[in-house]
Amino acid sequence: MSVTLSILFVSVALALGIGVGYYLRMIISLGQKGSMELELKQMMIEAKEQTKKITDKAEGEATHFLKEARAEIREKEEKLKKTEDRLIKKEDAVDAKQKDVDKEVEDIKVKIIEVRKIKEKVDNMEKDKLVEIERVGRMSTDEARQELIKNVEKNSEEDLLVRMQKLEQLSEEKLEKKAQEILATSIQRLASSVSADTLTTTITIPNDEIKGKIIGKEGRNIKAFERVTGVEIIVDDTPGTITISSFNPVRRQIARVALENLILDGRIQPAKIESVVEKAEQEINKIIKEKGNQAVYETGVLNLDPRIIAILGRLHFRTSYGQNVLQHSIEMAHIAGMIAEELGANVAVAKAGALLHDIGKAVDHEVQGTHVEIGRRILQKFGANEAIIKAMEAHHGEYPYETIESYIVQAADAISGARPGARRDSVENYIKRLQELEAIANSQEGVEKSYALQAGREIRIFVTPEKVNDIDARKMAREVALRIEKELKYPGEIKVNVIRETRSIEFAR
Repeated sequence: MSVTLSILFVSVALALGIGVGYYLRMIISLGQKGSMELELKQMMIEAKEQTKKITDKAEGEATHFLKEARAEIREKEEKLKKTEDRLIKKEDAVDAKQKDVDKEVEDIKVKIIEVRKIKEKVDNMEKDKLVEIERVGRMSTDEARQELIKNVEKNSEEDLLVRMQKLEQLSEEKLEKKAQEILATSIQRLASSVSADTLTTTITIPNDEIKGKIIGKEGRNIKAFERVTGVEIIVDDTPGTITISSFNPVRRQIARVALENLILDGRIQPAKIESVVEKAEQEINKIIKEKGNQAVYETGVLNLDPRIIAILGRLHFRTSYGQNVLQHSIEMAHIAGMIAEELGANVAVAKAGALLHDIGKAVDHEVQGTHVEIGRRILQKFGANEAIIKAMEAHHGEYPYETIESYIVQAADAISGARPGARRDSVENYIKRLQELEAIANSQEGVEKSYALQAGREIRIFVTPEKVNDIDARKMAREVALRIEKELKYPGEIKVNVIRETRSIEFAR
């Protein structure tokens, strides 16, 4: 019984355990299932959000691409529209041209018809003329009349020729006499004195002690002055004077002003010399401007570009055959004005052409070409009147005489240059030789500047030390000497002096 109860009890307990275990298992299974469902729901929510993001991004990109595609399509449509408009315009232009061509063709056809009519009319007139001649030819009275007219013409021909020759000769004599009267009157009205420029300038000094300062220790000061100015300073036994010699009047005037200022200052040394020479150059440039203004004011030539006037003023320091070019130009302007007034020509143009006829000589040492061609380019560059250019460019016959003013300028040039003592050929030839000397020196590579001194017996060449070494300087001296021997004619010998100077400058601050 106890065993049965035990078994029963065990069975009940087993059944109860099984039921409780099953119930617990069910509860655990349901909890796990709920968590899995939650996870699934969470995953679904995340998947939906991810899907929405991807969808939104895709929609944004699609919208962007769509906008770009639409913009591209719109741009292509605009290009196509522009192309279509151009084609339409071209077609319209072609149509218009075709209409013009058709119209011209029609006009040509009409003209051809008119020409044919005129030709037919001329042919008919020729036929009528021949018929009339034949008709007249049969008349004896008409034949006599024609023969009489021919005899009269033949007999009177010589008389007519003789009379015409007499009239021509009489007219030439009157014209020649009138021209001589005009020239004589112009020369008489402007009987200015002529003084030829010399190649030296004398400076008065307060005492002879200044000469020692100018020369300096071992000639240091005078060498520095000559190097900077390019002139030759002659200090001799003549009391109270120092002579400046140079063929270039501008250099000579700069040296004069600089030396006078140095003498007044009293401090004569190389560094001071350079600064004083720079100031003298500025002063000379100011004088050049003033001389140009004085020239145009004196001659009454108005409305010139200030740059032309500045170049004109440089002629104050330029000579031609010993004659001051600016004074020569002013004199020419007055003469040309008087001749133009007598002949009824344009006085203003004649004066301006005469005043500016030698303006090229102000820069002919810097620019290639004849002074006429250089002057012509200067006037064209700065907007001078074309009539003035035509008047000045023919005074040496390089250009044709296109206007009456060009003949007047040439005549005024001949009058001014032909005055007794106005020009000296020997001086001009001498200056030309010195200019050729400097040109040969300046053509060498590395040359900074060069000066012809001592009446052409010495040429000093200053070279850039960075470009020319000592050996090159010796070679340069030899090459220049050989070129001078080959290209120039000169008496005696010429000293070629190549100077290479190195300066080192620093500042203590």
